[in-house]
Amino acid sequence: MKPITLAEETPVVAKTRELCATILEQPGYQHMKQSILDFLQHDEARSRYETLCDKQEVLHQKHQHGLPITEEEDAEFQRMEQEFLAMPVADAFIKAQRQMHKIEKTVSQYVRKTFELGRVPNADDFSSGGCGPSCGCSG
Repeated sequence: MKPITLAEETPVVAKTRELCATILEQPGYQHMKQSILDFLQHDEARSRYETLCDKQEVLHQKHQHGLPITEEEDAEFQRMEQEFLAMPVADAFIKAQRQMHKIEKTVSQYVRKTFELGRVPNADDFSSGGCGPSCGCSG
């Protein structure tokens, strides 16, 4: 079987493109996109986000190397995060990112389950573990 490249117009690629068009047509898509664009154009929000991500990376690295995270470091991170999320443009950005991730995760879970089962999954196929593709749990 010859490997499929993204440039080839196979039935799978055609249906994937159809799925992508359906996602773009969803009422919430334009709102999510606008929230992200608004954030990208807001210099202060972007700067705070970068600083927050940098701080999170530093704390993650400390944790990975078995170093303790002090109460002060944790409190500072929590304060920075709360200040960031208090900005309406930042809160909308994070919510839009989460919504997009949830859509992507749902699609991925359906594809993975299709390969696993050898058929199109139904809702019952996702309930066996108590967590389906749209339950909202992280994993």
